[in-house]
This record gives sequence, C-alpha cells and structure tokens, in this order.
Amino acid sequence: MRIFLFSLFFFFSCKSSSAIETMAKQAIIYDVETNSVIYEKNADELMSPSSMSKLMTVYYVFKKLKNNEISLNDKFSVSRKAWKKGGSKMFLNENSKVSIEDLLKGIIVQSGNDACITIAEGFSGSEKNFAEELNILAKEIGLKNSNFVNATGWPDIDHLMTARDVLNLSLRTINDFPQLYQMYSQKEFTYNKIKQLNRNPLLYTDSSADGLKTGHTSLGGFGLAASSKRNNRRIILIINGLDSSKERKKESKRLMNSAFFEYKNLVITENDQPFYSIKVWNGKNNKLKINSKEKLGITIPKKIMNNIKIVLKYKSPLSAPIEKNDQVAKLLVKKVDGEILKEFPLYASEDIKEKNFFSKLAFKFKYLIFGESIYSD
Repeated sequence: MRIFLFSLFFFFSCKSSSAIETMAKQAIIYDVETNSVIYEKNADELMSPSSMSKLMTVYYVFKKLKNNEISLNDKFSVSRKAWKKGGSKMFLNENSKVSIEDLLKGIIVQSGNDACITIAEGFSGSEKNFAEELNILAKEIGLKNSNFVNATGWPDIDHLMTARDVLNLSLRTINDFPQLYQMYSQKEFTYNKIKQLNRNPLLYTDSSADGLKTGHTSLGGFGLAASSKRNNRRIILIINGLDSSKERKKESKRLMNSAFFEYKNLVITENDQPFYSIKVWNGKNNKLKINSKEKLGITIPKKIMNNIKIVLKYKSPLSAPIEKNDQVAKLLVKKVDGEILKEFPLYASEDIKEKNFFSKLAFKFKYLIFGESIYSD
C-alpha cells in the first residue's frame, strides 16, 4: 500500500490566512455556506455578553412555541420586580397581562429587561429558576462555555459566554426557527404608546442585515451579534468589548463588508454527493465512490500571492472488505507552504465485499499481466 496524494484543483491563494483585524476585544466571523470561521479573536475567552445573552432567553421561548407548548397569544402577568427593573425596558405596567408576542418584540427590538423577567417568571416562577433552565438548554444545544445567572444579561461576574457560543446560539436560532427568526429584523416596536427603535446599527446601514442583538454593560463593553445575507451567502458576526456605540456601529459595518467583499466561497461538492472513485484491492467491485457527510467548501481571501491547492489523500489501492460510511480518505485544502487551511474526512458511499478465494487468484493473475489497466472503465 502507498499513500496517494492527488491534487484535484488549483485555485486562489492569500497573503495571509485572514485579511481582517478589529479593535474588539472578542470577535468571530463565520460564513454559513461553507461552515468556515473567517476570522476570530479571543473567541473562546469568557466575557460578559450583556444583552446578547437575551438571545438565549428568546431561544428558550422560540423552542416552546415550536413545540406547541405555548402560543404567541398566551399572556403573562407583570410583577413588581419586572416593573421596577432598571436598564433598557419596554415600559410594562405592573400587574398588566402581556402577550408572548409583545414580550418577544419587547426583548428583541427594545431589549426590555422588564420583558425578560416577565418571561422568566411566567415560565419558571422566578428568574433564578429560569436561569437554571437556560443552563440546561445551553448544554443541550452545544454551548460549551456559557453560564447564565439571569434572564437579561444584567452585569454579574458569573454571567458569562464566549464569542463562539454567541455565534453558535445565533446559528441555532436562524436554523431552528426560520419563521420566528424574522422578528430580529424588525426595526421598531411601539408598546404602551412608546415607540423604540432597534439598537442594531446594521439594520439601518445594511439592507441585507436581518439580526440579531446588541449588548452593552460596564463589564462587557459594547457588543453585537449580527447576521447579513447577500446573494444566498450568510455571514454571522460577533464582536464585543468595544468602547462606544459609535465604535460598534463603525466596526460592525466595516467587518461585515470585509467578510463579503474580501473573501470568496469555493464549494467543491454538496452533501452526500459521490465525487471521486478510489481503486479497491480484492473487492467484488474494483472501484469505490467516496463522498462527504458535509458540504465541501471553504471561504478564503480573494487577494492572492501563492497558490493554494486541494489534495485528496488516501491509501491506494484500498483493501476489501469496506463498509459504507467507513472513513477512507481526507480532502485537504493547503497553502503551497504546507499549511493546512481545512481538512474534510471522506467516506465510502457503499459496501464492497471481499472476493472469494478463486476470484482473488484470478484478480491477482490479471493484475500481474495487465497492471493498473484492470481498473479502467
């Protein structure tokens, strides 16, 4: 057996692995189409997420709605605690009954702390109990470094997330609740005769922006979880730790434009589509079609200096028996200096059984005479 390296394509190359920098203390930029992180900075550093953690409160409610456990028309009562809560609010009246739909808009558009507490008490009896439920749900959906102690993102040294977790939560929200997610693009909401504008700056400067949530506390600085979709390409941007709302507005617009204009997506193949055949030794079939369990693609900078190539790596020929979904190869996206930018496992798309004893003898005899040509179609 020998390791077989096959260069499938040559394409763009880059001056560096990333053409982006930011003043934000924590940041991550993600291309949904290729499942690629374009840029990250301290993305796994624990941080105060401020009101960006309200994404988790909303996710909790969206899940209840999707499971038909509640409806948008159901109502919760506003407690004195909710009514008195400081910070951003939707100006609920104590003892009033407010629909789930209005409470969601009060959280998403107005960042209402009073709405979050009303939701928490309505579902769980207390904000403390609700935070415990958020922590359970966070683990269920794969948030590895998040801890919630309240429903609002109110400053607390133990209320923590990472930029990567905020990204994953944003992605889950978009994918799990496509219809409900549209609430995040709403620019204004009027409640109790008070009109408030959505604080997300990209909704006013980027016509393709459709979410998500701002955040600001003394602990976390100014942050934003944002999403924009242009020509079926979606970018999700998480930034935190900026010094002002003006800086947040400027950085979010610049970074989002950089992601779209300075980077290009290269999609090699879609999910589950066999795209190459590998030679098989002693198999009832002498060729095996291989595929991936995910879309094969990568996002890279448009500006190029050195070539980048896609390399298929496997043992040639493979030896039967082979079972469907066995990993049999890797697809490597490499820079010419050897740096691997992305690696994809590849799998057998079918079972290939081993030949019987006499068939093996016949195959070996043919191979001795005709060599590699026996694999030709």
